[in-house]
Amino acid sequence: MIGICTALERARWSVWDQSAFLLPESYVTALHRAGAIAVMLPPDPAVAAEPDQVLDLLDGLLLAGGADIDPDSYGETRHANTIATVPARDAFEIAIVRRALERDLPLLGICRGMQLLNVACGGTVIQHLPERFGHTNHLRTPGTFDGNDHDVHLTPGTLAARAAGSERPKTLSHHHQGIERLGDGLVITGWAEGDDLPEAIEDPTRRFALGVQWHPEADVRSLLVGALVSAAEHRRSAEDERQPVCDDPPAAP
Repeated sequence: MIGICTALERARWSVWDQSAFLLPESYVTALHRAGAIAVMLPPDPAVAAEPDQVLDLLDGLLLAGGADIDPDSYGETRHANTIATVPARDAFEIAIVRRALERDLPLLGICRGMQLLNVACGGTVIQHLPERFGHTNHLRTPGTFDGNDHDVHLTPGTLAARAAGSERPKTLSHHHQGIERLGDGLVITGWAEGDDLPEAIEDPTRRFALGVQWHPEADVRSLLVGALVSAAEHRRSAEDERQPVCDDPPAAP
């Protein structure tokens, strides 16, 4: 049972034009392909205040891509290119990620989700990569992954490399922001070829706490979502083994 944090966006369907909690189908399909049940988690202030209400029901957590993180979340001034922020989503996801890390619940952050993991641990975000690096290689074509592939290299033996099944995985990117100051307890274990932008971060003290800047859910060749599901299965099995075995009830007189 894997929870996925959803976006809050304006959406149109049938005759309706309303705010909606939504998620690209590719995330759910990737989880189904790996044998998991997907549970969509909309921003909820009650859950943000008490994340265990939801985390007790889950075996893992997936942080999806989406809107820019509000700079207020990491104490910086808004850049002109930081747009469409949803502070309620940021607050909800930061709270649930911090508690998931405390519980050692397997989690995978994708694109915005990697940046959110970093912010939840006290890190910050580069708000507009083209201004920093002078190129648009991380987002060449908005609205599609076509033509947005690039090379990354992962540190051998790390969770990122094991989960990806390669130290040079194929990647599909779609982002204009990235990691600036690294959050507490995290290590950078992957970089983009050319500009060395961090492409993977992880907490080596946890069983599976990983963020990647690319989009494995959009690539049927990727092993990353399956690695999250496998870690969640192992955690579930370990929890089941620790449960006490009840004696049979006494026979009726």
